[in-house]
Amino acid sequence: MTTPRPIDEQRARLRSTLTAASRLLLCLDFDGTLAPIVDDPDEAAPTPENEAALATLASEPTVSTAIVSGRALADVRSRIEGPKTYAGNHGLELARRGSVAVHPIARKRVSRLETVCEALETILEPVPNCRIENKRLTGTVHVRAVPSSARPVVRRHTQAIVDRLGGGALEVSTGKRIFEIGPSIPWGKGNAVALIAADMPPETVPIYIGDDVTDESAFRTVEHDGIGIRVGGDEPSAASCRIDAPAEVAAVLEWLGSVGVDLLERDDTRLNAVDGSSLDGNQL
Repeated sequence: MTTPRPIDEQRARLRSTLTAASRLLLCLDFDGTLAPIVDDPDEAAPTPENEAALATLASEPTVSTAIVSGRALADVRSRIEGPKTYAGNHGLELARRGSVAVHPIARKRVSRLETVCEALETILEPVPNCRIENKRLTGTVHVRAVPSSARPVVRRHTQAIVDRLGGGALEVSTGKRIFEIGPSIPWGKGNAVALIAADMPPETVPIYIGDDVTDESAFRTVEHDGIGIRVGGDEPSAASCRIDAPAEVAAVLEWLGSVGVDLLERDDTRLNAVDGSSLDGNQL
């Protein structure tokens, strides 16, 4: 992994990548990408600018949009409309082509996950503001509002319970002030993105925008033929581009919905006209 470059330094690569394609597959994380991260996950909502820009892109015939989230499928679908494809629980649930597929191993471990979440509810109840969320296929221990001094305690208890009750079938991973519990299988957002991309016509370029550790597998998947855009700081990432915050995602989406769409499958007679409308620093 390397340090992703600010996206305004990658404008030439963005243009050339889209110019070489005939369609765009745009996959986005939800929390920390379309929606700012908030203390109470139930209050998370996309910014109006992101919602409007995504709706515009979803209506474009040359663009396919997908949401790829750690939230449960039903949860994330209720928070953002427009895309025809949704992946929930880090890709363990995938809604596309009018049906929903669930990873068979994750389905078999639902009862074990429920037992772990119930135990954590009891043992972590004294920790201020700690919340356990059972998403059926995965679980999340939310520590964003937990005092920083108590977070290592939460981490130790979470790992101990998973070790004791998970029977090797579950594992713990770390995200942005969360601890994720899921089936110990080699599956993640990148696998879901690969399945979605496999449905696309030839000469489709994939772009993935996300902000967290769980998005790294998706960045690795798209960077072979497309572009990963990380939302956040300049920490090493598999993504080649970065922006600072969800507030800047709208500028990317708006550019893709205007200049980016025009760049797809353009001909030589339009080349100069489209280049003349390229981004400047305060557009992207």
